[in-house]
Amino acid sequence: MTIFCSHCHRPLQAEMSCLPRRGKQAPGASKPFRSTKSASKARRDQINVELQALRSLLPISAREKERLSYLHTMALVCLRLRGAQLFPPGTCGTAVPHASLALPHQDSTSLCAPPADSAPSAGPALGAELLSLLPGFLLVLSANGKLVYISENVAQVLGLSVVELLAQGDTVFDILDGRAHEDARKKLLLAHEEPGREVTFVSEMRTSKAFRLQHGGNRAVAVRGRFTALRWPASPSTAAFLALCTPVARLPADDDAGSQDDLFQSMHILDMTFTDVTESVTYHLGYRREELIGQSWYSLLHPEDADLAAAQHRAVALGAGAGTAVLRVLRRDRTWAWLCVSARRDSGGRAITCTSHCLR
Repeated sequence: MTIFCSHCHRPLQAEMSCLPRRGKQAPGASKPFRSTKSASKARRDQINVELQALRSLLPISAREKERLSYLHTMALVCLRLRGAQLFPPGTCGTAVPHASLALPHQDSTSLCAPPADSAPSAGPALGAELLSLLPGFLLVLSANGKLVYISENVAQVLGLSVVELLAQGDTVFDILDGRAHEDARKKLLLAHEEPGREVTFVSEMRTSKAFRLQHGGNRAVAVRGRFTALRWPASPSTAAFLALCTPVARLPADDDAGSQDDLFQSMHILDMTFTDVTESVTYHLGYRREELIGQSWYSLLHPEDADLAAAQHRAVALGAGAGTAVLRVLRRDRTWAWLCVSARRDSGGRAITCTSHCLR
């Protein structure tokens, strides 16, 4: 009986094959497949070691370091790197970047942190004391909206620590309500094109779950700041948006009528001239009803908000439905009031009714 090889079909003797036996492979034969599981584990271990080394360099307490996840660690490291680019080591800005924000007319050199080899001083304590006196928290952004610095007292306003806030993302738009993104981009672009010009916008910011349960929603914050060249010669890489973020009353929801004590209503013809206004306007703005009738709505607006108000006016006049905008209006005592204004055209089409919620 002739036996044929199952591989090459040549006749063979019993118990023989043309293939080399295991352990006596031909020199040119390929090696068996090897698993990369151990190599992947080695790479992960190396990454973990690097992250732990970066975590150890962060200027926070050991207790806070233990609570940091790898995501939080990388977020803090990136924040420190962006800060180091704008506030190089050895300058006052690196140690206390909020010094030039909080006290623009004071010599900020007195607020710089001491050298590492000197005895402990009141530098950090002084910074915390200054922050406690501010009506809000401090924010520094790069030219493209990246977060560079957030003062520690942000937890008093939003209920989130700096680390928890960075977990939302690394740009200012990640912590703002989505409805305010377009307005914030326009204001930041305007400030970037005209360095030194102060701009303001209002938006809800993300808060902790406990804060939302206690207050019924996120915190509305007015962001007021300007782009400043931190070093010379001035360039986009050395310019930063320095801002003070102060809380305001919660923005009313679309289906929330709000308290009658916080609002007033006004009626206008199509060019936004006052034809009537409720008596509660006196409490919020200081004007008597008779003083406003016949005046233009635009005569009370802040110049920076005129374009936003005009866009709202145009949309309502063209029948686009109700429009809402956050605007600054001049009080009788020459201060500015923040209003969330909802405008709609009446059924007859000959008048516009505005409901204004006073934010602060």
